[in-house]
Amino acid sequence: MASRSKTFLITGVSSGLGRSFAKAALDVGHQVAGTVRSPEAARLFETLASGRALAVQLDITDFDAMPAAVAEVERRLGPVDVLVNNAGYGHEGALEESTMEDLRRQFDVNVFGAVALIKAVLPGMRSRRGGRIVNVTSMGGFITMPGISVYCGSKFALEGISEALGKEVAPFNVHVTALAPGQFRTDWAGRSMQRSPRSIADYDAVMDPLRAARQAKSGNQPGDPAKAAQALLKLVEAAAPPVRLYLGEDALELVERKIDQLKKEMTDWAHVSRSTGFM
Repeated sequence: MASRSKTFLITGVSSGLGRSFAKAALDVGHQVAGTVRSPEAARLFETLASGRALAVQLDITDFDAMPAAVAEVERRLGPVDVLVNNAGYGHEGALEESTMEDLRRQFDVNVFGAVALIKAVLPGMRSRRGGRIVNVTSMGGFITMPGISVYCGSKFALEGISEALGKEVAPFNVHVTALAPGQFRTDWAGRSMQRSPRSIADYDAVMDPLRAARQAKSGNQPGDPAKAAQALLKLVEAAAPPVRLYLGEDALELVERKIDQLKKEMTDWAHVSRSTGFM
């Protein structure tokens, strides 16, 4: 059992990491309000733990609905102790082949929906002088890969917001962590992935092998969602949680490699960086 029962609000609990996060929290005695998109998904979620699993039908892009949704959760379950912004999806496509609507939709779900929900829970957390906010980003919020520039942009944005927000709310004992997974065995690269149609032949050599490889790997990723959920439970119990937590050997390896590249590039160009001040 958990050291103290908490009330979680987790977005996107119908499948994937969100489902695993919710189940793990319920299994150790917490209460979980989880956002879903349909009545059937709501019914299935509430069967996980009668009285402690509360389904909230909510479109994560309906920003104006967030305050009322949070108020209903707190009326039913009590104050939200832990917000986990998990809902999101991947967009695959070369930037030039992706539309502005693709970009807007990606940011509406992956960034603006998360921010709207943060703004809805923060007044209560601030007044109670306590709370945990976990924003599920990605290793793609620090490293980048061709073909998912729109997705990486959204996760970079959420990482930056998370880090700066953490500094703003630290005086109120509210902790903010960006939880950045590598490749986990979910539907992210399968049915949940939105893909721009191919239209520019110049990108064939880049996009075609990447798209084929990503589709082939879907369902065979190395990360175990149940173990990611255990990491989340450790995170929310930590007295001093990290600003970001990477999950998976692949995430650690790729992030370490980028840090080394950044250090080298900074050193190589330091003379230019230092040449820009008034003499």
